[in-house]
Amino acid sequence: MKKFLCLILALATALSLAACGTQSAQQTSDSDSDWEYIKNKGVMTIGVTNYPPMNYQDDNGEWTGFDTEFARTVCESMGIEAEFIEISWEAKETELASKNIDCLWNGMCITEDRKAAWEVSNPYMYNTQAMVMKADREAEIMADVSGKKIVSEAGSTGEEKVTGVMDDENDPTVEVMAKDYFANSSYTGVSSMATALMDVENGVADVAVVDYVIAQGMIEGEDSSFSDLVINTDNKFGDQYFGIAFRKGSDMCEKVNEAIKELKENGEIDKIAAKYGLTESVKKAADAQ
Repeated sequence: MKKFLCLILALATALSLAACGTQSAQQTSDSDSDWEYIKNKGVMTIGVTNYPPMNYQDDNGEWTGFDTEFARTVCESMGIEAEFIEISWEAKETELASKNIDCLWNGMCITEDRKAAWEVSNPYMYNTQAMVMKADREAEIMADVSGKKIVSEAGSTGEEKVTGVMDDENDPTVEVMAKDYFANSSYTGVSSMATALMDVENGVADVAVVDYVIAQGMIEGEDSSFSDLVINTDNKFGDQYFGIAFRKGSDMCEKVNEAIKELKENGEIDKIAAKYGLTESVKKAADAQ
């Protein structure tokens, strides 16, 4: 009996030590920085959507665009690679929290809610919300949007402004509150900003509320398939700035901020911006800091 009790005690002690070892290893893992985690992988996995001129795929299916080249340049300066994964913008919180991606680098507007939920980089580009409609209907629509069908990307800044999720009350750059302006219109969220523009092009919707940067890239570009659409920013729904989102508490955010600062100083970012016609937008963001 005594030997049996001793055996039980020995087993209990062994299990206890094993549990402590597991807990210690877990604590070590949990305390690892995001930078160490990404550096050890050698790759920063970046969540994107099809968002010309920021992130889009060329004829060979390769990701390109301002944010794509920007991210690759930053990663190269840090000694890691950039990997791009297309996500649903509505699922961005889950994708980031689950570590399926390491950051959102996709023309993301900085908001107070996003800064509270994530680590967000310093702003790198100016943006605002634009109304896009058929050119031959602009006068009619701008005179009265009552009863008109409005679309925007689900989960986007445009949607949050139209639906009133975003609080514009204390934003001094807002001259017209979108939730009031579209109060008598019908709203539908769609899968992407490109889809929103196609809905207007195809007559499914009357107005798309999208980022000015994507509207400019898709409508005013040389190869545009939306030449009969027009961009209107008369309402001044407010100034926004693009930033990069990381998991809350991530030290990767500061590392990227430092890398971007160096690339600004050596002119690399300006070279990429000029390639995509975004020099003024980048300059506005720099001036605002």
